[in-house]
Amino acid sequence: MSKINLDQLASFLKDQGFVYQGSEIYGGLANSWDFGPLGVLLRKNIKDSWWKKIVTESRYNVGLDSAILMNPDIWVATGHVGGFSDPLIDCKNCHSRFRADKLIEDFTHGEVTGDGMSNEALVEYIKEHKIACPDCGSHDFTNIRQFNLMFKTHMGVVEDRLSTVYLRPETAQGIFVNFKNIQRTTRKKLPFGVGQIGKAFRNEITPGNFIFRLREFEQMELEFFCKPGTEIDWFQYWRKYCMDFLVSMGVNKDELRYRDHDQSELSFYSNATTDIEYNFPWGFGELWGIASRTNYDLTRHMEHSKVNMEYLDPETNERYIPYVVEPSVGVERMMLAILFSAYDEEVLPNGDTRQVLRLKPHLAPYQVAVLPLIKKLHQEKAYEVFDMLAKKFSCVYDESQAIGKRYRRQDAIGTPFVICVDDETLNNNTVTVRLRDSMEQITLKLEDVVDYINKGIEF
Repeated sequence: MSKINLDQLASFLKDQGFVYQGSEIYGGLANSWDFGPLGVLLRKNIKDSWWKKIVTESRYNVGLDSAILMNPDIWVATGHVGGFSDPLIDCKNCHSRFRADKLIEDFTHGEVTGDGMSNEALVEYIKEHKIACPDCGSHDFTNIRQFNLMFKTHMGVVEDRLSTVYLRPETAQGIFVNFKNIQRTTRKKLPFGVGQIGKAFRNEITPGNFIFRLREFEQMELEFFCKPGTEIDWFQYWRKYCMDFLVSMGVNKDELRYRDHDQSELSFYSNATTDIEYNFPWGFGELWGIASRTNYDLTRHMEHSKVNMEYLDPETNERYIPYVVEPSVGVERMMLAILFSAYDEEVLPNGDTRQVLRLKPHLAPYQVAVLPLIKKLHQEKAYEVFDMLAKKFSCVYDESQAIGKRYRRQDAIGTPFVICVDDETLNNNTVTVRLRDSMEQITLKLEDVVDYINKGIEF
């Protein structure tokens, strides 16, 4: 399988209609990306797959869609207003601005992240290892100052302190503040989880690496509530589950690793945290974080809201605040890892090279393409076949250029099944089905095609 670098992948995804520069005709907006016709389908399939495995097929978990704008006291309670910040450092020579921990992470290719380091420790590490400014090569940096990542806005007609609200920096708090509502209305007993997919916003100092680190991004988060004392067992369960899920989604297992946080890296509220990292072209980067958050969030909300967040255990009649295990992954990061794993350039026996996205069939933007062999002879029947299949699958119709070029186009966007409508279709109701990965062609009765594709895209 051929490797592709980040710039090449970004160019490929723009050319094919997966990702465009945001506001492009106005010169763009830094770190803003629009997802095109294929990108929006791939993202939907990723989110649907996560929801299917995490919520729909789970006997433990239910779903939620909470508001992006929330009472600002929520973010005071959780410490986001006072402490949700990044260590900002400037190069004195060229005045470029960086996150100190990211300088260290990039310098060490992900081996040292800076998580848990104090400002003094970050500065000392940068000096000791002579980390240079990536832009000008200077070694002269300012001291660190903290930069709050929250996006502020105002609700109502008057813009003052009392009307300040924030775009949520994570989806988790919408779950925590609804814990009592969800437990009451679903009558769930511990352990149970609440899954949510939604937008989050962080005013990152140094976003970059294409769609890897964004200011506007989408999270897939599960908050799994359990009895204190059982959280580490559930942490290990979800740690393995998330790795297995990534492999089932087509992420190359050889490019994945666990990175367990040591004691110095753990957040003060966590008693265990693991990042599942993917080996991107620039090095290993966090893909999926699994954290045992203890009872910190529910306790904070109980203290600030004065609403009792305790759970009455029906088996022991004791009251306690549940502990929480949180697997959290970004849609865009998972998409990027899937695309890097799927992209291939294959040299054919005749010396030609074909681009192939070897996406898992259930993730492909289009599961089926319908092509008339000869437009003027087979178009009408091809439309009939498309209309039939479009009721069941994500389909695309293509009739321009020679059949070979149309096959190549479908290979490049990852379509696993291509159906060619020809004279045999008109005469005996059979179609030729071409398989993306092997390029094998098989003949099927038209009435058998739906069952065949259903089996092929099962997840």
